[in-house]
Order: sequence, then C-alpha cells, then structure tokens
Amino acid sequence: MAFPKIGNLAPVFTLPNQKGEKVALKDFRGERNVVLYFYPKALTPGCTTQACGIRDSAAEFDKRDTVVLGVSPDPVARLQKFIEKHALNFDLLADEDHKIADKYGCWGLKKFMGKEYMGLLRTTFIIDKNGRLQHIIDKVKTKTHHDDVLQWIDKNLI
Repeated sequence: MAFPKIGNLAPVFTLPNQKGEKVALKDFRGERNVVLYFYPKALTPGCTTQACGIRDSAAEFDKRDTVVLGVSPDPVARLQKFIEKHALNFDLLADEDHKIADKYGCWGLKKFMGKEYMGLLRTTFIIDKNGRLQHIIDKVKTKTHHDDVLQWIDKNLI
C-alpha cells in the first residue's frame, strides 16, 4: 500500500483513545497541526522510548500549536496501561483492525528473525492546520523522533 500524497488532504479518521473517547482528525482542523505517528505495540522498548520523548517535549509541541496522536493496533485497555505506566500526556488511539494504518499506507510486510508477517510499519505523518499532509517520516529513529519532528515543524510550518 502506498502512502497518501503530500499536499493532499490527509485521510480522515475517527478512533477511540485510551479512555474510549472518539478522536477525529477534523477535531483539530483550523486550530492545530497534527503529528500522527504509528507505532507497532504499546509497552515495548522502542515504542516506550519514542512515546517518552514526545511526553517530555509536550510544551514544545504546544508552543507550535501542534497535537501529537499515537496510533497502534493495541486495544484501548492496553493503551491506558501504557499511559499510566509512563505518565504519557497525549492521546493514544486504538486502530485494532488497522483500517487507518491501511489508509495511511503503513500496514505491510515486516521481517523479524527470519519470519515475515503483516504488521504496523513505524511511520509519522505531519498534517497542517488545514488538514493537508505536509511530511512523512518513514525511517523513524525512536530516540530522536520528537526532536526530528520539532525541527521539521520549525523549518516548514512556522
């Protein structure tokens, strides 16, 4: 599956967050940029490193009128455990049937220890206040993800 085209409106979505509340892309239109990042599995080392970097940079995202939403195929209950265990301060969204990951082109073939399987490909999408897709990061470095995203926003959206 291919990524959506940069410059086009980002694919719409409505997903439950860690509390089971519905969160939609349209909720932020005209008000906030959206960093939509897809990660494979809550409470795993790489995903925790990535989420904690975002948590610790919350004030920086806020200064840039930017909301961060993490999306994974985890159920709502697991997302809530992830939030509680690591004091995360942003919404995580449950895409259990991976329909939104499919729309964004980040559900695909993965390889691990010689085995191939379908799974979520760690990918970040930066969407402007008008709902247009501005940037895609498909080679995410979990340790520097938050800084990489903030630097891109500073150079291109501010």
